[in-house]
Amino acid sequence: MIGARLLTVGAAHLAGSEDAAGLAMARALLAEGLPVLGRAVVDEDEGALEASLRAAVETAGLVVVLAASGGSSGEIVRRVVARLAEARLVLSERMLSALEEDFSRRGQAMPRRLDRLALLPQGAQVWPGAAGEPGWALAVRQTLVAVLPAGSAHLSALVEEHLRPAVRSRLGVGEVAILRTLRTAGLAPADAEERLGAWLGREGPVSVSCLVVEGDVWVRLLARGPSRSIAVAALKDVEEAVTAALGQDCYGRDSDSLEEAVGRLLVQRELTLSVAESCTGGLLASRLTDVPGSSRYVERGVVVYSNDAKEQLLGVPNALLRAHGAVSAPVAEAMARGICAASKSPCGLAVTGIAGPDGGTPDKPVGTVFIAAAAPAGVEVKRFRFSGSREAIKWQSSQAALDLLRRLLLR
Repeated sequence: MIGARLLTVGAAHLAGSEDAAGLAMARALLAEGLPVLGRAVVDEDEGALEASLRAAVETAGLVVVLAASGGSSGEIVRRVVARLAEARLVLSERMLSALEEDFSRRGQAMPRRLDRLALLPQGAQVWPGAAGEPGWALAVRQTLVAVLPAGSAHLSALVEEHLRPAVRSRLGVGEVAILRTLRTAGLAPADAEERLGAWLGREGPVSVSCLVVEGDVWVRLLARGPSRSIAVAALKDVEEAVTAALGQDCYGRDSDSLEEAVGRLLVQRELTLSVAESCTGGLLASRLTDVPGSSRYVERGVVVYSNDAKEQLLGVPNALLRAHGAVSAPVAEAMARGICAASKSPCGLAVTGIAGPDGGTPDKPVGTVFIAAAAPAGVEVKRFRFSGSREAIKWQSSQAALDLLRRLLLR
């Protein structure tokens, strides 16, 4: 098997989607040691899809098609795959039953007009899940074509239950591969490469590489071996050494998020946190509360965009605002101390800055952000200069705030 190709079909691309499902699929395949030869987004056009799918089948052992099961996308995919496989479209009783069960779980009867969703190329294997729309797969020549429902909340379950086992067994990957991703924050790519120079590009059972993701560096370790135990042993030695080289800049691995890492530290230390946000507009609080169980340590959050709000809700002195401006280190510190005092939380985070695209000055250009973190170990304030779109600056600001607090909690 020489690799996989991923095709995303339909309106998601036209709406400006960044194909998050395709990215997640690529990561899942890489976790099985299967190289992803390419990702493409194809319009809802039968001719375009047939050309793309034909080329993919000729060059890969696995093709994953992400498309809505209903509407024109699903129907085009079924017709094209059937044509390439030289198979007839037939009613799949198993697919029909799975669709009816999904409607039943939601307390609804499946409309008869949706019976057409159970039409599949003859010989297709249905991939049902515990809930949601099923996927399906069919061998086209020597290639397995897997069709999965784009946008489904249960897509990850289908990947774990069906796609990854298919990669391991039916498609016969010739060796065991284990992927580990070490996540860092506050580490420049050049510094990461300097620390990891002994491993980068080195031949051996474990390959090490660096990727820049939304301004942060992720270190990817891919271990290969004739058996899982051999691959695990090889990974263990390299992972320990690489983690030690990264030091406190490494906050987690694989799917760990920075907000989860901060949450674990707060729980371990039995501390609560409150946040005061200006330019991030609630993003920081949203990320923190996306973590299950965050009510144990998140006390409150306020969005204080105006100077009046900073004064009234946080007690920031008007004289301080006049002397230094809302985007300044003294105001960020006053915001952090103010939210701690108002909430009686021992930990506080404050963010104030200029997210753009306008509002910058020569002294404080767009992307200038001041972040203050308060914890039992003290208060720390830092100035940052981020780049990119308004959304990118807001994300980087929230990431830097979480990382500043994380490091303060580790003291």
